[in-house]
Amino acid sequence: MEAWKPGRYRHFKGMEYELICMATHSETMEPMVVYRALYGAHDVWVRPAGMWDEPVPGAGGFMPRFAYLGPMEQT
Repeated sequence: MEAWKPGRYRHFKGMEYELICMATHSETMEPMVVYRALYGAHDVWVRPAGMWDEPVPGAGGFMPRFAYLGPMEQT
């Protein structure tokens, strides 16, 4: 997976999200992913970049926590 590319992603549990941008934690300088849920209230969340890329157990082995689906459609 090309890490931290803005666009639409599917979480391994099935829901979709938009990766908005990358940010840096103001105290630890850790890279963070800023993303929005594409369901419900469309909440904006932040997750450490290392967790975004982290492989998780799935059918037949490991899979990415977030799989890139493509760019967001412009409206």
